[in-house]
Amino acid sequence: MSAASGARTPWVRMALLSVAAIAIHGYHLGVEDGEIFIPAARKLLHPQLYPFATEFFQSHEHLSLFSPILAGTARFLHLSMDWTVFLWYLVSLYTLLTACWMLASVCFVSQRARWCSMLVLTAVLTMPATNTGLLLIDPYLTPRSFSTPLTLIALVCFLRRQYVLAALTTAFTATIHPQMAAYLVFLAATMLVIEKCKPAQRERVPVLAGMTGILPASFHFGPAEDPYREALYARDFYFLSNWTWYHWLGMLAPLAILAWFWKGKIRATTPEFKRLSFALIPFGLLSILVAALFSSSHSMDMFARLQPLRCFHLITFVFMLLLGGVLGEYAARNRSWALAAIFLPLAIFMGYVARETYPASAVIDWPGLKSSSNPWVNTMLWVRKNTPEDAVFAVDSHYFLADGIDAHGFRALSERAALADYYKDGGVVSIFPQLAPEWKQMSSATDGLNRFSKEDFTRLARQYPVTWAVIHGPAPDGMNCPYDRLGYAVCRIAGDSVQPQAFTSRRGQ
Repeated sequence: MSAASGARTPWVRMALLSVAAIAIHGYHLGVEDGEIFIPAARKLLHPQLYPFATEFFQSHEHLSLFSPILAGTARFLHLSMDWTVFLWYLVSLYTLLTACWMLASVCFVSQRARWCSMLVLTAVLTMPATNTGLLLIDPYLTPRSFSTPLTLIALVCFLRRQYVLAALTTAFTATIHPQMAAYLVFLAATMLVIEKCKPAQRERVPVLAGMTGILPASFHFGPAEDPYREALYARDFYFLSNWTWYHWLGMLAPLAILAWFWKGKIRATTPEFKRLSFALIPFGLLSILVAALFSSSHSMDMFARLQPLRCFHLITFVFMLLLGGVLGEYAARNRSWALAAIFLPLAIFMGYVARETYPASAVIDWPGLKSSSNPWVNTMLWVRKNTPEDAVFAVDSHYFLADGIDAHGFRALSERAALADYYKDGGVVSIFPQLAPEWKQMSSATDGLNRFSKEDFTRLARQYPVTWAVIHGPAPDGMNCPYDRLGYAVCRIAGDSVQPQAFTSRRGQ
């Protein structure tokens, strides 16, 4: 092990960087993908919740230990789920920055390079990883909050040639996020092939290709058919044919700079720096080739959800760490003020972006608060406290992107069941095609709900076991709406005596 790789971790400074990161980027409960993963944890903790349409969040739960970890923590520490999620977010953020320090220590000899690397990453943690639909780290808790630091730790172990530890960490990552673990294995295999370059390595290719035979039956050649096609093609970042020139620039420019890192004589770097820089290039190019293959014909539609371009999440993360270190090594030499000059503009800009991303919400969604500056969040808190736990809600299927919502998910905040929405549940459908027919039926049934009349709601209640509705706008005449504030109304639906269990055509448990 090199001296660089054995650098001690400054634990207290990592904590200070964690505080800085959450101050810059904020924290939000149940936004974006949190609408999928948080309800799964809530239901494990309280099985009586969500009596209907659970398939739209439990499909992911069966592939990960993320939700059981949250539910088990809440049960063991006697905490609410809101507090559990917040505390795990803090732990994951601290672990992530510690993993980044470990990787910076492996790649750089000088302290200024390492610290500039850390400061740059802290400032840009929520930047997008090109056009993959992912941020480097989300300002909310998801399985990626766990898998990303684990991935970096496994990569550090691999670079240090601690292969047993690397394998164990990778296996643990796979229990949290199998897809991200697969990308890590792909990168490790790329590095091994590059280093050894033995003919035997090439013999493994047919074996890997043969693995397509063990994929689920839903992976088959042929164009996607509606309604699955609608959900799939709504994710335009799945297909390279939809990428614009600046998306391509964001993908290829890092690979070009990594080539310079590999070939150039960069000061204060270790052999692992060059080793990693070079390995990321074929890793990225191969993912582009596979993505191009999936985009080449509609007959490959069913494979697009493998999302090979998500390799660029790891590439972008490592690239920003390496770039920050190189920048610090050259810019901060004999300039004590340079690190602050690099960090502060980035932090101010990213802080501005974070606040513009969630303009109607507080910077930090503190757990346990009884009210929020966001009227939609306040409505969800009222629903949580004042409606039956077995209530089933109808909400306009396009609510997720409406002004003022700030991507806060209904299920995650209200702790109540709801019919499928178009956007976030549509993302689930893009991964699990078998859910497409009921997703389309449910989301179509509530399209335009904010303009429904009392009779429309009564008709909806005959089709689905809905007992309540959240309406953005004026409450319909003749409906009982105990909550009507700041543009949102929560109303009972006539016919709420019908029990969800009577609707046997839908899965609820």
